[in-house]
Amino acid sequence: MISVDTNVLARFVLADDAAQHRRAVAALEADEDLFIPVTVLLELAWVLGARDATRAEIISALRKIVGLPRAHAQHPEAVRRALDWMDTGLDVADAFHLALSERTDKFLSFDANLSRRAARLGARPPVAAP
Repeated sequence: MISVDTNVLARFVLADDAAQHRRAVAALEADEDLFIPVTVLLELAWVLGARDATRAEIISALRKIVGLPRAHAQHPEAVRRALDWMDTGLDVADAFHLALSERTDKFLSFDANLSRRAARLGARPPVAAP
């Protein structure tokens, strides 16, 4: 199994450097399992956002990465849940933070908007102000 950095995934998705894109495609389609850390997915979302990608494009790119035949996302159920919550409008980072906190009793935040959205989604753990 190999793990990949955000820049490899960015070249794969963006295809903004032909030579690096070809190398990224070859690496990601090779006969090796791929480990995708949550931190790499989060950083990729930020990179794509900085490149003016829309929310839908970011979600699509992340789904494409975790959907690769040999890809194994870190905490796959939490990643799936975060992507689903992002589809409903939850912020990228908030979705990952909340999904990865599933085993806790509460997620403390001063973000009232996050609290309202998470409650509407029935997200666990519940978001509460300290």
